[in-house]
Amino acid sequence: MHIQDSQWTSTASASAVAGGPAAAGGSGRGAGDSSRAAPLRVDAQRNLEHVLRAAREVFGELGYGAPMEDVARRARVGVGTVYRRFPSKDVLVRRIAEEETSRLTDQARAALGQEDEPWSALSRFLRTSVASGAGRLLPPHVLRVGVADEPADAAGAVRDETRVPQQRHAVVAPDLRLVEQRTSPVTEDVPADDAGAAALLDVVGQLVDRARAASELREDVTVADVLLVIATAAPSLPDAAQQAAASSRLLDILLEGLRSRPA
Repeated sequence: MHIQDSQWTSTASASAVAGGPAAAGGSGRGAGDSSRAAPLRVDAQRNLEHVLRAAREVFGELGYGAPMEDVARRARVGVGTVYRRFPSKDVLVRRIAEEETSRLTDQARAALGQEDEPWSALSRFLRTSVASGAGRLLPPHVLRVGVADEPADAAGAVRDETRVPQQRHAVVAPDLRLVEQRTSPVTEDVPADDAGAAALLDVVGQLVDRARAASELREDVTVADVLLVIATAAPSLPDAAQQAAASSRLLDILLEGLRSRPA
């Protein structure tokens, strides 16, 4: 999925207009602010839910580059209705990505807390996440963690704008945790104010650490690799049954590639 990073420049204040997770209270609000904070009418709330559902579907199928008109068409509302709730596309993109990041984090925590076996916990998280389709809606800076700049060709142009998480090939003794190694390289591209992305990387890192310490995960597999598996194994196909079968088959193959093998 090709994601334009320029769509990730919305501010917290813009998100607050849309009623997203970045909205926060503050002193000195005027009457206009109070009215915007009031509960939505039933029809307005219904339209908002339709827009959010449509946005998840459209962005999941076409990527975050899909136009707002496509979202409005899928929601069966006018594009003006979409813009009344989300004053820019950046705000809508941020809202959707924050929700999907939070959902993935919850899934990772559930796997970590409910599975005693390290490999079972990691594979459960991957299967649950891929089945939910959340990988198609991961924020761009999460998918680009630890990525160096692409090499330029002779004309000075970047050869490929599509970037994926970089692999690191550090071999560490099984009984050592990789907290320090994970924290710096993996989160260096995550915005300092994005607590949701940082939480996701941390809990997925715990799953990776446990599986590696149990010698069930290849030593060179990183948190970025696990996120790449989620994004890769969630194809968007027109037939739901075919999509589920393809995702399951592809994930089985990728999981086999992640497992360590006896020397």
